[in-house]
Amino acid sequence: MRNMKLAIFDIDNTLIAGDSDVLWGEFLCERNYVDSVVYESAHRKYYKDYLNGDLDINDFLKFQLKILGENDLNLLKEWRNDFFKVKIKPVILPKAHQLIDDHRGRGHELLIITATNRFIVEPIAIEFKIENLIACEPEFKNEKYTGEFIGTPSYAEGKVKRFNEWLKNMNSQLEESWFYSDSHNDIPLMKEVDHPVAVDPDNSLKNEAVKMSWPIISLR
Repeated sequence: MRNMKLAIFDIDNTLIAGDSDVLWGEFLCERNYVDSVVYESAHRKYYKDYLNGDLDINDFLKFQLKILGENDLNLLKEWRNDFFKVKIKPVILPKAHQLIDDHRGRGHELLIITATNRFIVEPIAIEFKIENLIACEPEFKNEKYTGEFIGTPSYAEGKVKRFNEWLKNMNSQLEESWFYSDSHNDIPLMKEVDHPVAVDPDNSLKNEAVKMSWPIISLR
C-alpha cells in the first residue's frame, strides 16, 4: 500500500463560477431539447432542495438522466460539446487552474469529486487535466445510456463512501490531504481530510468553516 498526498476538488461553484447541473438544464431548455416549462420548474425545485441540504439525490438523478436514456449517444455527445463551449468554458476560473497547478507542481495526486453525473463533468475534468474523477454514474449498457444510475451517488455522505472505495481501489492511504469545496453538503468529506478549505462558500459552510477554523478562500 502506498502513501499518497492528495488534493481533492469539488467542481460546481468551486472550480467553475456556476453549477454545471443547472447550466445543463438551461442549455437543454434554451435549445428546446426538452419541454422547457416543465423541465425548468422541476429543475428549480431540485436546485433549491440542494441548496437547503434536502435533495433526494436518487429522485433527482432519475429526473436528470432520463434524457440520456431517450437519445442517441452520438447526438448526446454533440449536445455536450456545444454545452461545454457555450456554458462551461466561460465560467472556468483562471485561479482554479492556478490552484490545481500548484498542487500538481508539488507532486500531489489530484482528484475531482462531484455530485454531478459523469456525462456532464467528464469534459470539465479533462479541461483541468485531472484523470481521477468520482461522479454520479449513469448506467450504460449496449452502447447506450439507460436513464438509470448505478452505485452510490457521490452526494453528501455518499461522497465519503465513494472516496473510501476509491482509496481502497487505488491501494493507497493518505499521508496528507486537501479538499476544496463551496458547499455545506460537502462537510462530511471535509471532516475526513487534513486540510479542508472553503472556497467561495455558501452561508452554512462559511459558518462551519469559521467554527472549525478552516481556511476560507476565493477563486473568483
